[in-house]
Amino acid sequence: MSAVTEPPAMDALAEAARPTAAVVRDALGVGIAVGISGTAFGVAAAGAQLTVWQTCALSLLVFTGASQFALVGALAAGAAPVAAVAGALFLGVRNSFYGLRLSERLALPRAVRPLAAQLVIDETAAVALAQPDRRSTRWGFTVTGLTLFALWNLSTLAGVLGAGALGDPAAYGLDAAGPAVFLALLAPRLREGGAERAVAGVGVALALAATFVVPAGVPVLVALAAVPLVALVLRFRARRGAGVAR
Repeated sequence: MSAVTEPPAMDALAEAARPTAAVVRDALGVGIAVGISGTAFGVAAAGAQLTVWQTCALSLLVFTGASQFALVGALAAGAAPVAAVAGALFLGVRNSFYGLRLSERLALPRAVRPLAAQLVIDETAAVALAQPDRRSTRWGFTVTGLTLFALWNLSTLAGVLGAGALGDPAAYGLDAAGPAVFLALLAPRLREGGAERAVAGVGVALALAATFVVPAGVPVLVALAAVPLVALVLRFRARRGAGVAR
């Protein structure tokens, strides 16, 4: 009887372990793929004349790629530090909304919440919210966050040291790395449907138009107006559609 019952028991154990293994595999894939792009941030920061310790401090303390690239891109373009920081802060606000959604899904102990908050970014939220249950949500969030944090900071250091070893980043065109990567981060939103694509498109149009009339660093703040504008248009269309339906 034992020979008959052991295989099903082993199969059951394998089935129970498979979801966790799959979550870890996907989380590692995202963490590694995105983490190594910190090299580009290191190069961009060097192009903006940031020192090694300033660059590494940004990755350690800020740890949100879009805000970091927006900051160094604005500084490289000659923006005032206040405008550059304001733009980066506005972009980072979205992480607060991720945190609200993740708090219920993760249900972490109070003692670890401050540490977990540092890991709330686009990638960790995407992996965590794609999971079907709390256990896999925690695995996805933790593995993605720790992997990405470690690799992002290591690759940031490698990027800024490598760019510094080359001399003046502008001589190699490395000063364009920040704006280029920031646009690359925005590009996927243009391929999405609905409100995401509309906000991204309107934001790009507003930022481009603003570059001719406002100082450097301010266009990214002007682009934020895309959110309420698109929201008002969608709300108007929804009300109009409801009226026609009646």
